Amino acid sequence: MIRFSALLLCAVLAWGQRPSDAEAAALIERSRQKALDYTNSLPDFICSEVIHRYAAASEGVWTLTDTLTVKLGYSQQIEMHKLELINGKPADRDFDDLGGATSSGEFGGVLRVIFDPASKTAFDWYSSRAVRNRRAAVYRYAVAAANSPYYVEHQKRKGIVGLHGTVAVDSETGEVLALSYMAYDIPKKLEVQSLIGSVEYDLANVSGGTHLLPARSEMEMHASELWTRNKMEFRDYRRFSADSSIEFGPVK
Repeated sequence: MIRFSALLLCAVLAWGQRPSDAEAAALIERSRQKALDYTNSLPDFICSEVIHRYAAASEGVWTLTDTLTVKLGYSQQIEMHKLELINGKPADRDFDDLGGATSSGEFGGVLRVIFDPASKTAFDWYSSRAVRNRRAAVYRYAVAAANSPYYVEHQKRKGIVGLHGTVAVDSETGEVLALSYMAYDIPKKLEVQSLIGSVEYDLANVSGGTHLLPARSEMEMHASELWTRNKMEFRDYRRFSADSSIEFGPVK
């Protein structure tokens, strides 16, 4: 009976028809467990992160301001960043000393916000579609600011915001394949009108195993004085060794 129900769920999602409330809830609960286990299951690794940063005056034309090459390390569930190149030339400063917009949390941070039971996230099945030849169910979600641990930092001021967006999960495994987010109920003290972002995941080989890891990410923020947009690519995943840790500065 369980096997039949699972097959029926996959068929319904593949045909693009809305599943029953029970089927939709069962899949999102499977995704919740996958997401909460995600950071614990990740191996220690390093990769290259390429960040293209753009800026525009309010409603103006986007201009590429710089391109950053960052060595990103992930060890014991902590992200570490080493800025290596700025516009193809050796960097003369640390990642934490960069001006302008930066982001982190692609390796599970946003997933935890969405799927943590403490966030009391509301999910609503939206559609089904193919994501890199995998059947995916797309859910709309919303996390109220009152329950959210997600904060936005701007001009050295921080504030908790609510999040809503979509999350695409594999209809068979429950793995998250892509997500989008938009901040709402942004505190006025931040002088930020909007913040949106997205993360796409893909399979990568690390330490002899295949893992679903961020491949691309994007974040756009509209502030009173300037609009910023970051487009990020994650490349060359490989095992994090003891020697690698020596090259990193303070953890982020």
